[in-house]
Amino acid sequence: MPNTTTLRTVKNLRPRSRTGVAIAAGLCASVAVTGASVAAGDGGGEPTQVFAPATATQLADATGAQADTQQAAAEKAEELEKTWTSPIEGDYTLSATYGNSGDRWASGHSGQDFAVDTGTPVHAAHSGTVVKAGGNGAGDGPAYGNAVVIKHDDDTFTQYAHLSEVDVKAGQKVSTNDEIGLSGNTGNSSGPHLHFEIRTTADYGSAVDPVAFLAKQDLKL
Repeated sequence: MPNTTTLRTVKNLRPRSRTGVAIAAGLCASVAVTGASVAAGDGGGEPTQVFAPATATQLADATGAQADTQQAAAEKAEELEKTWTSPIEGDYTLSATYGNSGDRWASGHSGQDFAVDTGTPVHAAHSGTVVKAGGNGAGDGPAYGNAVVIKHDDDTFTQYAHLSEVDVKAGQKVSTNDEIGLSGNTGNSSGPHLHFEIRTTADYGSAVDPVAFLAKQDLKL
């Protein structure tokens, strides 16, 4: 007859990990076979090996593989945080460029325009903290429509304007490539597009050439 004390112990064991489950399974198997051995009349004197080394090795290998996968994913995410990426994925047309002049602007064009359909996801070009978000150009004036400004760890700022939807708020931390809103046609806009700026401060008037800046980050638009 199986050892009832051991059975009760196994029953009360609540494993919280894969290792715990494996140990519990091994104990249950060992108890069952020992009980069968006793019932057969051999007294259980000669231990029967139930939790074979091969099984333990397979479990260890599976656990190790899972840990390796998780570590690789963490390293990839950490590396992504250090990189810069385009605010628009997939197909787009670069329309008005930095420094363009014309009737549409009071002075030279302060950013790079991405001509895309309204509702195209807009992504953070780099990790950072949202410092401004909302209508009226997030405080930079109605010409920008709905906008977002993000501060980055190198004390540069990115601005995303003419959005149809803003999905972040001031104070929120974002990671590289996080979706922060949808492109649109709000503000002083001649058609659906994303207006993108690189700035040295959070405010209007501090923009630099975004294409040249991103080229230094090994990113070509």
